[in-house]
Amino acid sequence: MEKYYITTAIDYVNGAPHIGHAYEKILTDIIARHYTQRCDDVYFLTGTDEHGIKIQKTAAAQGITPKELCDMNAQKFKDAWKALDIDYKKFIRTTDEDHEKIVQKIFDKLLKQGDIYKHSYEGLYCQGCECFLNPKDLTEDGLCPDHLKKPEVVKEENYFFKLTKYKDILIKYIKEHPDFIVPQFRANEVLNQLEDIQDISVSRAKSNVQWGIDVLSDSEQSIYVWIDALSNYITALGFDTENPSDTFKKYWPADVHVIGKDILKFHSIYWPAFLMALDLPLPKHIFAHGWITIDESKMSKSLGNVISPTSVLESFNLEHPDAFRYYMASSAPCGRDGNYSDDDFKEKVNAHLANSMGNLLNRTLSMLVKYFDGEVKPEFKGENPLAKKALGTVQIVKNHFDNFEIAEASLEIISLVDAANKYVQDNAPWTLAKEEKMIECGQVLTNVLDIMCIISALIYPYCPNIAADMARQLSFNLKTKLDDLTADNIKTGKLISKEDIKPVFLRVDSEIADKSQKK
Repeated sequence: MEKYYITTAIDYVNGAPHIGHAYEKILTDIIARHYTQRCDDVYFLTGTDEHGIKIQKTAAAQGITPKELCDMNAQKFKDAWKALDIDYKKFIRTTDEDHEKIVQKIFDKLLKQGDIYKHSYEGLYCQGCECFLNPKDLTEDGLCPDHLKKPEVVKEENYFFKLTKYKDILIKYIKEHPDFIVPQFRANEVLNQLEDIQDISVSRAKSNVQWGIDVLSDSEQSIYVWIDALSNYITALGFDTENPSDTFKKYWPADVHVIGKDILKFHSIYWPAFLMALDLPLPKHIFAHGWITIDESKMSKSLGNVISPTSVLESFNLEHPDAFRYYMASSAPCGRDGNYSDDDFKEKVNAHLANSMGNLLNRTLSMLVKYFDGEVKPEFKGENPLAKKALGTVQIVKNHFDNFEIAEASLEIISLVDAANKYVQDNAPWTLAKEEKMIECGQVLTNVLDIMCIISALIYPYCPNIAADMARQLSFNLKTKLDDLTADNIKTGKLISKEDIKPVFLRVDSEIADKSQKK
C-alpha cells in the first residue's frame, strides 16, 4: 500500500461542534492512524462547509458578517479536534480563496460542456437539508422527515446539473462494485433513490442567497452547496481543471470518504456524477456511519441533550481523550447507530481500559520487579503459547479495518487482553515464585509482556496516549508496522524499575482520576 487518502464530511459552521461531529472525526482518525501502521503515506483531510442561506441568516441574527461567523465557528471545530487528538493533515475551509477559485472553474467547465444548464423551477426547499424535496418524501403532515419543518415553496431560475444523464451508469457502477458503499445494506437505499432521480439545482439566485461563490459568467447566481462543498475532496489536493497538482495526482482517488448516513445520497449519487462529468475516477469507498443518540434519545436542541465533544473530558476530568475516543469508536457496529450515556461510558472504559488492559500491564511489570528486580533473563525467552492468538488477532483487526468495522476490531483487541489475563490466572506466577520455580515464573511474565507490546500497537489508533505509555514501560517501538510485529518483542536485560511503573489508565471514578471527588 503506497498511499492512503481518507476524508471526513466537512462540518457546517452555523453552530458549534457536538458529539455527533466528534464521532465521525474519531472514527476517521482511528482509521487513519491504523493505516499509518500499514503504509508510510496517509493523507487525512477534514474541514468546514461555510456557505449558504443558514449561515447568512445566523450571522444576520447575531449582528455579524457571515465571514466573522465562519471564522469564529471554524476555530471551535479546530479546537475541539485538537482536544480529541484528531491528527489531520489538512483542514480545508470552503471560504479558502484557492478552493473558491477552483470551484468556479469546475462549475464553468461543466457549464461549457453542457452538463449544467439554466432552468426555471418551482419546488419545495428545506433550509435544513439545503436541497429541494419531492412531495412524496415528506411526512404525512408535509414536513421534512429529517428536520420536521415545513419546506418553503421556492420559485427561481437556477442552473441545473444533468444528474439524469449519469443515472444508468451510476446504477451499473454500484451493482458492479459491492464494496463501493459501506455497509453494503446502504447500497440498496441508494439504488432505490436512483430509480426516480431528477436533475438537481446547483445554483441559487443572488436575490435569495448572497453568501456563496459567484458563478463566473452570471453575477446574479451563487454556486449552490453541493458542487461547492463536495469539491473540497479534490480542491484540497490542488485539483485544477487545466493543470492538476502533483499532490492531486498522487492521492486521488480517495481510499474512503467517511460520512454520516444522512448525507449518503449526496456522496454516492451527486458526487460520483460530478466526478464522472469531470472524467475523474471515483473514490474507492464511501463509508456511511450511523448516528449517536444520547441516553437512547436523538440529539435535539429542544430536548437540551446536545453534548459538546469536550464536555465529557471536562466532566470526568480526563487528562487525555483516549477513554472517550475508545468508547465512541466501540459504541456501534459498522454503519449502525450508537448511544452515549455517562454510566455506560464509565462502566465500559473502566472494565476494558483500567481493569483489564491497564491492570494486566501494571501487575505483570510489578511482579517482574518484585521477583526479578525488573530484569528479563535469557532463560525466560522461549515458545509463547499466546503467540498464535496474538498474531492472529493482528490479521483479524486488519481485516476489520479493511471493512471499516472499527467497533468490531476493538472487541478483538479486548479479547486478546482477556486471553492474556486468563493466561496469568491459569499459570499463577505468584504461586510459581512461592514454589521457587523462578524460570517458569519469569517465562509466564515475559510471555505476557511480549503480548502486551502487540496490544499496545493494536490499541494505538484508539488510545494513542495510553499506547505510548504502555510502549514506554515495555521499551517497545510503537512505530513498528503491523506486518512486522512478532511475539518476541521484549529485550533481555533490565526492563524497568519500580519507580517507572505507572498506571496507564486510572478508573474514571477513582479519587485520583475524578478530581471532583476530592472534597
